Amino acid sequence: MNEPQSARPCFVTPRPSACPGLLRIVAARDGGICRIKLAGGVLSAAQAQAVATAAQTYAQGVIEVTNRANLQIRGIGAEHQALIGELLGAGLGPANPASDDVRNLMLSPSAGLDPQMLCDTRPLAAQILASLENLPHLHALSPKFAVSLDGGEGLAMLEHPHDLWLSALRLDGQVWLGFGLAGCPAHDAPLAAVPLEHGHALVIAVLELFLDLARPEQARMRHLLQDVPAAELLGQLQARLPVQWRQVSGWQRPTREAYRHLGIYPQVQDGLVAVGAAPALGRLDSCLLGAVAQLAEQLGDGSLHLTPWQSLLLPNVPASNAGSVLDALQGLGLTVSAEQPLARLMACTGSQGCAKGLADTKGDALALAAQLPADTALHLTGCQRSCAAAHVAPLTLLAVAPGHYDLYQRNAQHPGFGVLRARNLTIEAVGALLAADTRSTLHD
Repeated sequence: MNEPQSARPCFVTPRPSACPGLLRIVAARDGGICRIKLAGGVLSAAQAQAVATAAQTYAQGVIEVTNRANLQIRGIGAEHQALIGELLGAGLGPANPASDDVRNLMLSPSAGLDPQMLCDTRPLAAQILASLENLPHLHALSPKFAVSLDGGEGLAMLEHPHDLWLSALRLDGQVWLGFGLAGCPAHDAPLAAVPLEHGHALVIAVLELFLDLARPEQARMRHLLQDVPAAELLGQLQARLPVQWRQVSGWQRPTREAYRHLGIYPQVQDGLVAVGAAPALGRLDSCLLGAVAQLAEQLGDGSLHLTPWQSLLLPNVPASNAGSVLDALQGLGLTVSAEQPLARLMACTGSQGCAKGLADTKGDALALAAQLPADTALHLTGCQRSCAAAHVAPLTLLAVAPGHYDLYQRNAQHPGFGVLRARNLTIEAVGALLAADTRSTLHD
């Protein structure tokens, strides 16, 4: 068994990182970046208003929804401490500042609300986040080390790879948590499963095992797995758990219907629905965020749920108000349907805000939207880092120069973005190629 948490040493050497956080504003071409990590992707309307005010007062009013359901403010000027103070005053940071980097736990945006869920993951998530905040030895985790917790919801991101993923499943009529390392439930079978009530112990045991075995330069689980096979890690993990894990065979996580984060989504609660909409390419401004927050107060429950599709969900809306909320969101300029081309486009900050970006990806994406054929999903990235997409998109445009891109098609047998289909295309040439090839091999 592992030693008691209170007996573990509290002196840690944090792994170096250039990742922005709430307390660490990182410089970019367009100014500073502050990333606000939200518990479960949820913020109140009052907190949303505080973000909008801070972004307008201390930055250029640019706010982004990230692909891990967080918010970030871009273009921050010199008054870092004033901005941080306002965000902390709104309750948007951890009680323990040392934990800000490591609170990387992603839930479904419909956790606790989804009619397809096998369990409400929010109580377990609260336990995990409390441990990440209050156990000093866990603060040695990399700011990139991430955990996902999926309760079987129909609205869940299944493709993003995580260092540890957990997915609810039924065994003998009971809810268990299947889990895997350095992967995702969309593509990987669970290594094993534990009863739901032991989920917290499992997570802490995995994190502590990683920290005990990983060298300082091994920031992610995939790095450790290059030295220690998964079977060996599983054996060591069992010695730290208070319960016997169980092998799972033949289980495959049911997939979700694409673009269900947009429009009206049913809730398990009678008479209530959630309404989803996406800002263009994940980017809001202060006025837009403030208007959405006001709408949540007037016609919802006063909260916003961010999604890993870089969109917003207004939960607990009376079904009788759903149409009005959807119309209001569309009136604000948000995307509310997969039929709208911007729903199927992703783009990083690009050269307008990032020194590594080789093209104005957001501007080019907006230009391409008018030419995008139906049912075509596309990701534009300014460099190989692929910051806008945590998983490989069906089609990727990789910038090679201003206004010019290489086109890749996703292929499981090819690493990276997939198979190279065309080189050095202009945006106009991309649009023409996609229009001519709407039923060709350029689609999965």
